[in-house]
Amino acid sequence: MNRLLLFVLSIFWCMAGISANHPSSLLPLPQKYQFNGKKSSGELTVEEKYVSQIEGAKFQEEAYHLLITKKGILLEATTPKGMYWGRQTLEQLKTTKNKKIYLPQCEITDWPAFRIRGFMHDVGRSFIPVEELKREISLLSRYKINVFHWHLTENQAWRLECKKYPQLNAPENMEREKGKYYTLEEARQLVEFCKQHQVLLIPEIDMPGHSAAFERTFKTDMQSEKGTQILKDIIDEVCATFDVPYLHIGTDEVQFTNPDFVPMMVKYIRDKGKKVISYNPGWNYKPGEIDMTQLWSYRGKAQKGIPAIDCRYHYANHFDTYADLVAMFNSRIYNQPEGSDDLAGCIVAFWNDRYIDNTPQLLAENNFYPYMLTLAERAWRGGGNCYFDGKGTLLWEDEPEQLAAFKEFEDRLLWQKNTWLKEVPFPYVRQTQSEWQITDAFPNGGDLNKVFPPEEKEDSVYQYEGKTYKTRKIIGNGIYLRHVWGTLVPGFYANPQENHTAYATRWIYSPKERKAKLALEFQNYSRSESDLAPRQGTWDYKCSRAWLNGQEIMPPVWKNTNAERSNEITLKNENYMSRPAIDITLKKGWNKLMLKLPVGKFSSKETRLVKWMFTAALVDE
Repeated sequence: MNRLLLFVLSIFWCMAGISANHPSSLLPLPQKYQFNGKKSSGELTVEEKYVSQIEGAKFQEEAYHLLITKKGILLEATTPKGMYWGRQTLEQLKTTKNKKIYLPQCEITDWPAFRIRGFMHDVGRSFIPVEELKREISLLSRYKINVFHWHLTENQAWRLECKKYPQLNAPENMEREKGKYYTLEEARQLVEFCKQHQVLLIPEIDMPGHSAAFERTFKTDMQSEKGTQILKDIIDEVCATFDVPYLHIGTDEVQFTNPDFVPMMVKYIRDKGKKVISYNPGWNYKPGEIDMTQLWSYRGKAQKGIPAIDCRYHYANHFDTYADLVAMFNSRIYNQPEGSDDLAGCIVAFWNDRYIDNTPQLLAENNFYPYMLTLAERAWRGGGNCYFDGKGTLLWEDEPEQLAAFKEFEDRLLWQKNTWLKEVPFPYVRQTQSEWQITDAFPNGGDLNKVFPPEEKEDSVYQYEGKTYKTRKIIGNGIYLRHVWGTLVPGFYANPQENHTAYATRWIYSPKERKAKLALEFQNYSRSESDLAPRQGTWDYKCSRAWLNGQEIMPPVWKNTNAERSNEITLKNENYMSRPAIDITLKKGWNKLMLKLPVGKFSSKETRLVKWMFTAALVDE
């Protein structure tokens, strides 16, 4: 914005359900805010002006100050970025009733805890149309998400047009969604679209790994003399196309055969005026040799003097809908309460090794909008209760402050779902009312069908083969007994063991007999796995079962019936997000939902990542 904007709104004032303690429409919450509850009405001037500094703000570039009184609205910021974020907050505060606009009288001083708050799409594996990307960027910028990481090249396909080497985009050189790519003009337009929404676009050209599409086309490795020259020609086009400060070069999951390759490419890109981002683990850099690193896997380490983006536990393709959202909300970014010169922020990455050919399904499978709003909250507000290796990965009854904080956030999350995000996939439903009693695990000796005392009589304490087995309460729609990443991320059991069986019971009250919808699953199929669908008539390969008031709940008919694992067989109805919820009947009064949760080995030939977990959610509760 190049000039001061003055405009007049007819605004009728009321609190519109927003109070000083519960500003339900705001996500993320501002750093400092006060609502005074007064009401007035009339035509009010909104004045926007730039100031040299916002008092108390750490990252001045994105800070803003918003004052709403009965006399008018004052929005102050140090830069256009801050002004844009202030306008998003102002929009979120509006409610409309009887064709009148309502706002609360308030004062907000706001700034981000972390300067990078973003999302990554792997369009090399799963092509996403430009118009869809624009919609996501536009919607997420309302929540102060400010980075879109565009992973453009992969083994499956090279998705960015190349004028000098058009054969790179030829269908015969792609393995998936053949012939689909983005033109250079579309890339330029998307850069401009991002700038209009104060979002930084970071393009990624992965090198020298994840480059099978390059090798199929040119019959050479990127690290060869021929490959390096071709890559430089491509980089020339990329740098000329993308009017952005950064270019991401990957460098992960590859064996380096040319020790000069990475330093040479970093220098070549820097000489063109771009800063360079690289994965860690990847190439080993010293301060000054790279401009930023993106940490992936538990092995990623921030280095003093090199700004880092924390993605170590933020690969949403392995996430399950409910428990991991709790973990993200509770988790500090890189276990720090706020950003610094060396800690830039966080990006949630959406990888899809498994083929998904339907964009709305892809967004639902990955729980895209709920995760991104959760990241928006944590990265803007900072703080958190623990890291992903702490107790905050689940909602425990004996952590009342943690539970209360999540309940308050969940209210705001669902307000956004029902108000601004009604037209997008948003599979999350409330889970803080779901209370489960889960038993200690019984040893099954490898017999997954073995029957234990909870199937015969419900109690809080069980005796079995001379040992005592107790129950504990846990809250949520999705519970990890053992996390997909094993003991790196805690689950319900502190020391989960193979060949055991657990039982989970939830009592559901209904004031009358009624039909209801139940989302139920026992194995979430990661978007990065070629796992087989269950055998017909079974829920999974663990012999999991479910009963409502003593009547067994049977699984759906599985659409995939292949006997060999393949990433190129699209996910269909394996995960509950991609199939209709189960029709159940709740009787008047209390209803007992009991789940049997056996596990054998923690890896198998059918599912590489055996998830000892369950999801059970009344979607109309």
